[in-house]
Amino acid sequence: MTTTPTLPGLTPAPVEAPRPGSRAARMLMPRSVDVVKDLAADYDVCTRPVSLRRTDLDSGRTEVIDLPCGATQEAKCPACAKRARKLRQQQIREGWHRDDEPDPGPQPATDAQRGLIVARAHLEFARDEAARASEWDQVADLDDAIAELETQITTEGLRGRPAPPHASDDQEDGDGKRRVRSTKRRQDAPDLPRLSVDNRTVGRTYEGNGGQVFRPSMFLTLTLGSYGRVHSDGTPVDPDSYDYRQAAWDAVHFPRLLDRFWQNLRRAVGWNVQYAGAVEPQRRLAPHAHFAIRGTIPRALVRQVAAATYHQVWWPPADQLVYEPGRAPQWNPDAGGYTDPNTSQLLPTWDDALDLVDADPDAQPVHVVRFGVQVDAKGVLAGTKDADRCVGYITKYLTKQAADCHDVTT
Repeated sequence: MTTTPTLPGLTPAPVEAPRPGSRAARMLMPRSVDVVKDLAADYDVCTRPVSLRRTDLDSGRTEVIDLPCGATQEAKCPACAKRARKLRQQQIREGWHRDDEPDPGPQPATDAQRGLIVARAHLEFARDEAARASEWDQVADLDDAIAELETQITTEGLRGRPAPPHASDDQEDGDGKRRVRSTKRRQDAPDLPRLSVDNRTVGRTYEGNGGQVFRPSMFLTLTLGSYGRVHSDGTPVDPDSYDYRQAAWDAVHFPRLLDRFWQNLRRAVGWNVQYAGAVEPQRRLAPHAHFAIRGTIPRALVRQVAAATYHQVWWPPADQLVYEPGRAPQWNPDAGGYTDPNTSQLLPTWDDALDLVDADPDAQPVHVVRFGVQVDAKGVLAGTKDADRCVGYITKYLTKQAADCHDVTT
């Protein structure tokens, strides 16, 4: 709250209270609904419950129950977001330093699940007989019955398909076309060791001088490169030379870069590395990631993998403005697409533009995203204060949106 400055020797006139019963006086009264929400937040109660109608199949009694909304963002529901954050912290504590393989295996099938598989086999047998007899109307009916039964199989809790799908099962899946690019590594990227990945997820043990056995884990931080010098608040020192374009491209494709990093790391170490982590923006608004890795990996190898990891963006060129805002392409409902405002020619769709890039043997990626040189990796022992500190660091901004992680000070 700001106070208007007054001249020396003068005192401001006292503010008169609004007349009792007036609209101004009523507007000063707190709202009941706000008090209810404040009390709910104080006692960690969901402020946006979901009402569901529940019917007892034995007695026929119907009642309405309220369930927590399950939001993970504080802006939507502070209580549910706090509960989700505590759950994630507990999951990281239990899974980060495990010394056994977390693979309980599938549970035995229930009688209902076995019955559905038997019914699916009968339908498959009937369809095969109808196809041999060229009774195609019956084949179509059986295909519909098979599709409905497979939906029930999935709902019952069974994984995968019990039999290969028929042609009619894939009509809604599209043509299945997948864009494939050459996996040949770039000449400017160092090579990496490639081992067969073992199904092991638990790290190795170390024996101390006194015979005590340790099984440490690792805390890893990955950061993007520099786009120019910045002040302590994250703003560029020289906005004219700051590479905003590179920063924007890197931020958009940072998740793909992380996926590629974990693929390369697992192939380099030869075992199925498991992790839990979070991505948060730095003060310069560039994303960086913190990970709790089960087991330890040599720091030199981690830095080698980070330096050799990259992601290429095979998009149409986007570095030149083709249409001004005042002369933007127009939608043509008859043609089913956008047309050039000058020539009325139908413009290619996004898939068409990607096809042109794929068909060009001399095409180059419009962007290549890489990690920066700052890679922080350190070992952490279970049950230490450092482990609790790292868990809190990973989940610090877990319930906040990216724009709410840092306060605007400039």
